Amino acid sequence: MMIAQPLQRGFAAIAAIFLLVVLAALGAFMLTFSNTQQLTSAQDLQGSRAYWAARAGLAWAISSAIAAPAACPVAPAPFDIEGFAVTIACVRETFNEGGATVVIFRLDATATQGGAVGSVNRVERSVSASLEL
Repeated sequence: MMIAQPLQRGFAAIAAIFLLVVLAALGAFMLTFSNTQQLTSAQDLQGSRAYWAARAGLAWAISSAIAAPAACPVAPAPFDIEGFAVTIACVRETFNEGGATVVIFRLDATATQGGAVGSVNRVERSVSASLEL
């Protein structure tokens, strides 16, 4: 004689739905993580490009100051290097040192690209140098 067992229908369906929900959440997490990694890598590359554009602007300002030490160099408008807007700030000071006139330039170059400050795609780097002639 057989003993009647209670029916357990639907348990496999509930387990399968739970497993699908867990796997979908894991897939969504991996997609978000991958997108974040790609965005971070792209921003790092753009930051490096902005740094080198600022360095190029600073090199231009130094060579211009050496060529014409009577005044601060004035950058052409617009001053774009590889898609980055480069601005040059200059302060020129003269000193009398032991009967000789010394000229000191304080040069700052800033390279920017992207939207407004605080936006995701904004990149900005700045370099500076002091030059004594």
